[in-house]
Formats: sequence, structure tokens, C-alpha cells
Amino acid sequence: MEYQILNVAINDGVVLVTLSRPQALNALNTLFFQEMDHLVATIKNNLTVRAMVITGEGKAFVAGADIAEMVHKSSAEGSAFGRMGQNTFRSLELLPFPVIAAINGFALGGGLELALSCDFRFASTKAKFGQPEVNLGLIPGYAGTQRLPRLIGLANALFLLTTAEMIGADEALRMGLVQKVTEPENLVEEAMRTARLIASKGPLAVQKVKAVTRSGMNASFAAGCENEAENFGSLFGSGSQGEEGMKAFLEKRPPVW
Repeated sequence: MEYQILNVAINDGVVLVTLSRPQALNALNTLFFQEMDHLVATIKNNLTVRAMVITGEGKAFVAGADIAEMVHKSSAEGSAFGRMGQNTFRSLELLPFPVIAAINGFALGGGLELALSCDFRFASTKAKFGQPEVNLGLIPGYAGTQRLPRLIGLANALFLLTTAEMIGADEALRMGLVQKVTEPENLVEEAMRTARLIASKGPLAVQKVKAVTRSGMNASFAAGCENEAENFGSLFGSGSQGEEGMKAFLEKRPPVW
């Protein structure tokens, strides 16, 4: 598939995806979801991919969903459009390797929901965040009402969701919405540096960390601990990555993954 919106580059096990629809502030439309679905399906089983970075071209990460596409939809069509976005972002969230959002500018509405489906977020000092749907008489449709309170707490989420207020990078950092703030010119390189750092670690261990941690968020503490123990043990044994990593540590050499 030849992408019209996504620019994709893969180097040293890291996928860099740039949303390139700057004339529309990278607004999310049906074509975006189709392209992202195709990309996710293409790379999810690629064992050479170990991390992914998503950013936007121009002054926006994503300024929201495409209002021009949505305005004439019926109730049933609106629900279907929401489910399409939910399914795409869920598949992105379930990728086996970490996904970093490098938020270069506006991350509003569906743009913030895209960022929330990533594993963590870096922001430019120029980034702005918000869920402005109530300004349009709408609510978020791509699981923003579900992911946002799980990430920053109920009160912070309801504040953003009901006031439609935009916040800057420093406030987003304070809330725990983003993990790092950088100068605009350093954003993508810092995200890529972190992605390459992750890619240098034991790939199976990184995959299991993501899977076990995410599944534990929706499990009891006891069930999460049992899942952790099982996956911890799975990395031991002859020929395992755990054995290689521990031997390399004891022998004071880099591991060979």
C-alpha cells in the first residue's frame, strides 16, 4: 500500500512515522485510519522492529478528527466512525514493542487520543493538549474518556474533558500526561534516542514488560503477580535471552540478542 498521509522510515529497528497532512493540521480521517491499520498489520510481527516513534509534520501533532468528514454523519455513522478509531488505536496500543508519541504541536481531540494510545509521550515546549469535543456538542470518540482518567486520574481527566481547556507541555508533564519536555528542534531526536535505547535491550524482555504491565492494569494484583512470575520464568533456561543477558553481565561483555 502506498501511503498518502503516513511517511514511514525504519532504521536500526526503530520505525519513525510522520503524519503528513499539514494543510489540515494532520486531522484524522478515514484514510488515516486505513493507512495506520495497514502499517500496524505490516509491522506487528516484524521481529526486527523494536520500537516506534509517531510525530506530526508542521505545527500540529494532530489537531483533531476531520470535522468536514464528520459533520453530515448520522448517529449510526458517527458510532461507526468512533469504533473505527477505537479499533485502530487499540491495535496500535497492542503492538508488541513500545510506541512513543513525539508531540510537536497541537494534540487536540483525536490527536490527544492517538497520543494516549502510545506507551508514553514526549512533548515539545510548543505542544498544546486538550479534548475540545464539548465545544462542538460532542464527546471523545476514540476512547479518550477511558484512557485519559486511567493515565492522569479522574479529576484531571474530567477537568480537561468538561472545560475543553488547552494546557501546555509543562502542565501536561505535571499531570503525568507526558514523560519529557524538550525544545522543538530536539524533540524527534530525543524520542528516537530513547527508542534506540529501548531497541538495544533484550527484545523479548521488552515485549514481555509491555505485555505484562499493560495486562496487569486490568487484573487483580494477585493475578498480575502470577502472570509476572510466569513470564519472568519463561526468560530463563538454556539458550534463552535471560541466560545470554546474565552470562554477558558476568563475563563483562555486551549481550548478543
